[in-house]
Amino acid sequence: MVRHKVEICGVDTSKLPVLKNEEMRELFRKMQAGDQFARETLVNGNLRLVLSIIQRFQNRGEYGDDLFQVGCIGLIKSIDNFDLSQNVRFSTYAVPMIIGEIRRYLRDNNPIRVSRSLRDTAYKALQARERIMSKTLKEPTAEEIAKELGVEQSDIVFAMDAIQDPVSLFEPIYNDGGDPIFVMDQISDDGDKEENWLDQLSLREGMKRLNAREKLILSKRFFQGLTQMEVANEIGISQAQVSRLEKAAIKEMNNEMFE
Repeated sequence: MVRHKVEICGVDTSKLPVLKNEEMRELFRKMQAGDQFARETLVNGNLRLVLSIIQRFQNRGEYGDDLFQVGCIGLIKSIDNFDLSQNVRFSTYAVPMIIGEIRRYLRDNNPIRVSRSLRDTAYKALQARERIMSKTLKEPTAEEIAKELGVEQSDIVFAMDAIQDPVSLFEPIYNDGGDPIFVMDQISDDGDKEENWLDQLSLREGMKRLNAREKLILSKRFFQGLTQMEVANEIGISQAQVSRLEKAAIKEMNNEMFE
């Protein structure tokens, strides 16, 4: 297999070693007996894991080198805290810890400010989540995290919501090879329809040349304020079809209204 050279933080990724499970367990035994070279070998042998994880965060506007360094911190913490007596692969244990470290970094560098108390509650919840996952090997519920911390479940939900990264309205959420569906396509307009009567009149004029299904889709989308998914469920087609028909109908209306 040919490996292409990619450098990140001065590391030539094509030369990174890949360790087998048994090799890693032996290295862990040596490291836990005080062998620092074994620890270094474990770090170098799992850098590819960090590289695979930071791919998930590529579109956050952060430098890859920065994310890689933060991911390496999570990797080192995972190596130092891994329990060989647990019958679990190292990657299963390390991945959530590396992701957690990167998410903490992204939250701390988020321009949207969250109160200190909420942030502290959220961090404690994330730590409790990691403790529970290390024991049960499954994602805990908000109720389980709240019980672990001795707080109300609503406090956990509110704190976790407060630190979530904002999502752009133009974030694509589905693409079947045609036009993508964006977050904004999932949002209905509950504004005062009396204030938009002129826009509605223009739409009605432009709808005169559309076929019955196109008129139905635009009527439900722009007059009733339904999302594309709600329209799709009502008329029995996929959301992707609704998106394509909506765009084609709007283009036809524009041609009619502005020709």
